Amino acid sequence: NIIIYIVAINLITLLMMYIDKRKAKYGKWRIPENTLLLFVLLGGGIGGTAGIYLFRHKTNKPKFFIGFPLILICEIVLIVSFFI
Repeated sequence: NIIIYIVAINLITLLMMYIDKRKAKYGKWRIPENTLLLFVLLGGGIGGTAGIYLFRHKTNKPKFFIGFPLILICEIVLIVSFFI
């Protein structure tokens, strides 16, 4: 069940990054930054970090381009320690 959760939250986070980037391009209503951060904190570190680099989104904000990878590293450590 944990693997299904991890895959789902990361896909959702990646999709949210894509949607937010598209909305930013067209000047439409955006997904709040705190919502993106929350989804990364809930386990979406892979999707959030991938979204930064795949879509070149939030690349000028240290909270994202430094914070997301740091959260991802913490998530990896937690997952590895959970399975060991």
